[in-house]
Amino acid sequence: MGRTNPTYRDALRTIEERWTDFRRALRRRDQPRFDQLFEYAREHADASGLLNHQNPLLPALISIDLEQEARLDEHEDRLAELENALNEADDRQQHSEAGTTEDGLY
Repeated sequence: MGRTNPTYRDALRTIEERWTDFRRALRRRDQPRFDQLFEYAREHADASGLLNHQNPLLPALISIDLEQEARLDEHEDRLAELENALNEADDRQQHSEAGTTEDGLY
């Protein structure tokens, strides 16, 4: 006996096909971003398939949100690293300037 319900991956593929005209109408610079959204949804297809939601677009949107949250976390971590490095460089510069002033070289 075959499956009576399509798999989640099949449903996601169908959704993506329905959005083909929209994708085509996007500016070229936005088309890869649009494709990336469906890639995010495919990365969580196993969990979405287990949910077996009546509307397969909803788990796809949650999957996209999860991936966007992960990207935001990565960017926030990177920003914190850069801010710390910048603060340390400023501190070193201030200490070296203070040392130069104390030596009477200014």
